Amino acid sequence: MAGLSAMEKKLAEYKCNTNEAIHLKLVRFPEDLEDDSTTFHPEFSHQVFGDDEVAFGYKGLKILLYYIAGNLSTLFRVDYTSKVNENFDCVEADDVETKIREIIPPGFSRSTDDFVSLLEKEVNFKPFGILLHTYSVHNEEAGEDITYQIYKADMTCSGFREYHERLQTFLMWFIETASFIDVDDERWNYFLVFEKYNKDGATLFATVGYMTVYNYYVYPDKTRPRVSQMLILPPFQGEGHGAQLLETVHRYYMSSPTVLDITAEDPSENYVKLRDFVLVKLCQDLPCFSPEKLKQGFSQDMVTEAQQKLKVNKQHTRRVYEILRLRATDMGNPEQSRNYRLDVKRRLMGPYKKKQREIAKMRRCLRPEELTNQLNQIDLNLQHKQLEETFQQLVSDYRRVLERLAQV
Repeated sequence: MAGLSAMEKKLAEYKCNTNEAIHLKLVRFPEDLEDDSTTFHPEFSHQVFGDDEVAFGYKGLKILLYYIAGNLSTLFRVDYTSKVNENFDCVEADDVETKIREIIPPGFSRSTDDFVSLLEKEVNFKPFGILLHTYSVHNEEAGEDITYQIYKADMTCSGFREYHERLQTFLMWFIETASFIDVDDERWNYFLVFEKYNKDGATLFATVGYMTVYNYYVYPDKTRPRVSQMLILPPFQGEGHGAQLLETVHRYYMSSPTVLDITAEDPSENYVKLRDFVLVKLCQDLPCFSPEKLKQGFSQDMVTEAQQKLKVNKQHTRRVYEILRLRATDMGNPEQSRNYRLDVKRRLMGPYKKKQREIAKMRRCLRPEELTNQLNQIDLNLQHKQLEETFQQLVSDYRRVLERLAQV
C-alpha cells in the first residue's frame, strides 16, 4: 500500500488544470508575445478535456493559443517541462495536441517566426460585411476615446468562412454549453465588433466579439430572429460592448417589416440582465410607457407598441414594464410600494395558481388518504416565502438595470 500511495502521489504531480494550462492571447505587436499581461485563460475547458478539466501526463504544461488580433491567424504550440514515460508502468500522457486540433482549423503556425511574419501582413485585414454602427469608449489608461465598429456579415463575404472557423474556437473556452453551428445554412446572420487602432501610422482592426442569429420562419410570412451565440472576448469585457452589439442587432431587425420579434436560445443569466438593460433603454421613450400609464398597470397597448415598433415580444415587454414602473414608483410611499409589490407578485403567482388548480382536480379524483398525502407535500408557508424571495431578487436586479440606465 505504501508503494501504491507513493505512485499515486507521483502521478498526481503530472496532472494539470487545463483552464490554467491554456494561454490565450490577442496579438497586435511582436512584444505582446512575451507580455504576460496580454494573456488570458478559459473559463471552461470541459468540452475538450472532460468534466474534470484536467490533462494528465505533464508537468509545467502550457498550451499556447495565440491569435493575431484582427484576422485571428493562430499560433498553436504545446510546451511542458516534463512528461511521463515508459517508467510509469503502462501509463500514457493525454494526447493534448490532438484534442486541441479537433476544434481549431488547419493552417495554424507552429513557430513564433512564422506567426510574426503573418503579423506583419495584418495591415491588409479589413472587417467583413456592411458597417451598421460606430461608437467610442473612453479609455482611462490611454487617456483617449477608442473607436469601435459593428458589422453584419455572411458566408458570401470573401474570407469570412475561414475567419469564422477561427473565431468560433473561443466559444469552447467561454460558453459552457457551446457548439459549432452549420455555416452552410443561409438563415444564419453574423454580427461582428471590431476596435480601430493605429500601428506605425496605419489604421488596423482588432476583433472584439460577435453574435450569431438564426432566422426562424413564422407562418405565414414572418421571421423570428433568435440569438444563438454571443461572446465579447475577455480583454474587452466590462466596457459596454455587449450592450452596443445587442442594441445594434435589435435596431437592424427593427427596420424589417417581415420580422415578428427577437428571441434568444437558452439565454444565460448575464444575457437576460443585458437584454433587460437594452430593451428598457429602447422602450422607455415609447408613449405607452409614460409614468402615468405605467401606474395604470400592464396593458395590451404596451405589448402592441413594443412588438410593432421594437420587435419585443410580450414576455420581455412585461419585464420592461416592471422595471420602468419601479422607476416611476416611490417605494417609500406605502400605498405605491404595496401596489407595485402586488402587481409583480400577481405575475409571479402563475406557477402557484397552477398548483392550486391541480389540487382542486385532486379533491375530485383522489381518495381522502391519497389527497392528504399530496397536500402534505405542499407547504403554503414555504410557497409564500419563496414568492417573497423571488420578488426581492427581481427588485434588486431591476434596480441594477435602472442604475446603469441612469449612467447613460
